[in-house]
Amino acid sequence: MSPKRVTGGRPASLAIHCVTGKVLETSARAGGQFVMRMKVPAVARQAAPGQFVHLQCDPLLPMRRPMSIMRASAGDGWVEILFRVFGLGTRLLSEMETGDPVEAMGPIGVPFKRDGYRSRPLLIGGGVGVPPMIFLAEHIKRDCPDVRPLVLMGSEVPFPFSTRPSRLLLSGFPASATACLPLLEDWGIASRLASGQARPGCYEGQVTDLAGHLLRRMQPAEREAVELFACGPEPMLKATADLAHEYSLPCQIAVEEFMACGTGGCAGCTIPVQIGGRRYMQRVCVEGPVFEAAQVYPRRSPKGWPKP
Repeated sequence: MSPKRVTGGRPASLAIHCVTGKVLETSARAGGQFVMRMKVPAVARQAAPGQFVHLQCDPLLPMRRPMSIMRASAGDGWVEILFRVFGLGTRLLSEMETGDPVEAMGPIGVPFKRDGYRSRPLLIGGGVGVPPMIFLAEHIKRDCPDVRPLVLMGSEVPFPFSTRPSRLLLSGFPASATACLPLLEDWGIASRLASGQARPGCYEGQVTDLAGHLLRRMQPAEREAVELFACGPEPMLKATADLAHEYSLPCQIAVEEFMACGTGGCAGCTIPVQIGGRRYMQRVCVEGPVFEAAQVYPRRSPKGWPKP
C-alpha cells in the first residue's frame, strides 16, 4: 500500500461532487482552444489551484474528460476551464452553448500548497498546463499580499489570450522577452512568455530555458526567495525538476496523465514516485495531480533517471 501523502493544500479525501451544471459561456480562442465557464456552485466552493473537474462531453459519450480548473468563483458559483480540441470528446465539449447542461465531477485531486510560500514563487506553465498557473497566481495575489508571484508561460500553438508588451519592468530577462499575459498584468502579476515559433515579444525557446536564464542571473540571496511551481508536458516538468535540483529550490508539479474514472478506482493513471528512498506507484487523480518534483523526478544518479 502506498503511504498516505498530503502535499500541502487540502487532503484529497474531501467530498467530490457529482452535479449537473450549466454552460454560462464558451469562447473560441486561437489554436483550436476554448475557454468554458460553467455554473457549478458546489464545485466552485471547494476548488483549489491544481485540482480538476471530470466532465461528460456528451450524453452518448460515457467516458469523461479531466480538465484543469483555470479559475473559480465561490461567490458566483462558476468554474472556468481552458482546453484544446484533440478528439471527439473535446470537439463535442467545444460545441456546447450557453444554457446547455453539463455533468461535472469535482473538484478532484491534491492541489498546490495554499500558504507558507517563499516571497518570490516562480510559476511555469506550458501548453495545456497554463490554466493551473493562472488559478495559482490569482490565489497567491488575493490571499498572500506579501508574496510576489512571477508567471512564465510557453506555447508552441498560438497563445489562447491576446498578448501585449508588459508595463511591469523585470530584470534578469533577455531584451526580447517583453510580452505578457494581459489578464495577469491587470491583476498586478508579472508574466513573460516563451515560444519556439518566433512570436513578437516572446523569448524564442523553451519556457524552462527562460526560467533558467532568470535563475542564473540571480544572486544567491535572491534565489533563496524562489520556489517553483509547474504544470505542462512531461519534458517541461523534467526540465523544471532539473532546475530545482540545480539550485536546491522547493518545487511542486502538477502531472498530466490520461485517466478513466478520475476517482482512483481504475488505477489507470498511476505513475512511479520515490518517497523515503522507496519506490511506489501512485494515482495521479487522487494522490496527485500535484506532487513534489523530487518524488516524481529524483536526483540523477550515475545511471540516469530511474525508469518508470
